[in-house]
Amino acid sequence: MKNTVEIRWHGRGGQGAKTAALLLADVAFKTGKYVQGFPEYGPERMGAPITAYNRISRDPITIHSNIYSPDYVVVVDDGLLAGINVAQGLKKEGAVIVNTERSREEIASQLRRHGWKGSVYTVDARKISLEALGRYYPNSPMLAAAVAVSGVVTPAEFLKEMEDSFAHKFAKKPEVIEGNMKALEMTFEALAEDGKRPVRKSA
Repeated sequence: MKNTVEIRWHGRGGQGAKTAALLLADVAFKTGKYVQGFPEYGPERMGAPITAYNRISRDPITIHSNIYSPDYVVVVDDGLLAGINVAQGLKKEGAVIVNTERSREEIASQLRRHGWKGSVYTVDARKISLEALGRYYPNSPMLAAAVAVSGVVTPAEFLKEMEDSFAHKFAKKPEVIEGNMKALEMTFEALAEDGKRPVRKSA
């Protein structure tokens, strides 16, 4: 569909990939977009590979299937790269965004073995979440990375809506709000620091 961005998420049960997809849909909806955010259901158990999807559009969405040719793929656990061709069906002008402690060059080399020669972005969500939150929650940094790379909403819109969402969700735990916002901001900064991986400024 024209004016539609499609995103596929790969993660493991308990890492928050499904939650990130639903949060992205919620934020985009609040900025006036038409949205879909949904998981692909399978054996639901901690640590099992899971897939989730987003469609975000300026126009009404009439498709209600899984996403087979995404514009972007977000990988919340780089261990999945060994057994899953995460770039399958990915549009050639698209990009893979990977949570990893390894270098972008190493991840790109691994993806090339599956035939992907396009753009690759890496985010060390473990380092960011440990610094910002004191615990390892990869979904917040990877959500910010998906926004930064795809440009489905602007960083300013995203941060405003997420702060409002966190304020409602964690009304009795204000310290959690600050940590989550810091994780989002750190992710934008990490991507913007490398000139090869610019943050998109608009949808």
